[in-house]
Amino acid sequence: MEFETTDQDLITLYTICDQFTDKIIERGQLIPILQQIQEKIGYIPKEAIVKVSEVLSISQAAVYGVATFYNQFRFVPPGKYPIKVCLGTACHVKGADIILENFERKLGIKEGETTQNREFSVERVACVGCCALAPVALVGEQVYGHMAPSKVEGIFTQIEVKKQIEHKQTPNSEN
Repeated sequence: MEFETTDQDLITLYTICDQFTDKIIERGQLIPILQQIQEKIGYIPKEAIVKVSEVLSISQAAVYGVATFYNQFRFVPPGKYPIKVCLGTACHVKGADIILENFERKLGIKEGETTQNREFSVERVACVGCCALAPVALVGEQVYGHMAPSKVEGIFTQIEVKKQIEHKQTPNSEN
């Protein structure tokens, strides 16, 4: 699934890269630059590969090779509501893979993907440190412990209610 890079993301990207334009920079700064881009934008858009290669005077293939080598970099924008399903040992033993499948089925995406409207993304994580609550899912910063397949639908209901409340509290929204 291809995503359009937003104008705001491009502005952020160029702002980050412009700070290096008049400085002497080396290839060793590639990872910190990519980390800064991901921290500010949330992912590494394809335009970043091009711009960073220009800034560092190295090939796009070299930039892409480093970015794909490290697990920390993502090339798909995260959702507004990122969903992380723990598949550490305790969660795995208690059926976390089924929880992950339910999120994927509900959203129509696979792990590592983001819905087209950028509302949700799903990923598996190794451990969230809540083994006593296994299986565990995180939606944003909210921890959902003792997950069951039947709880997945309830999480989406909570999110919809939260969105409706926020919409009503927005000064320019029509009630």
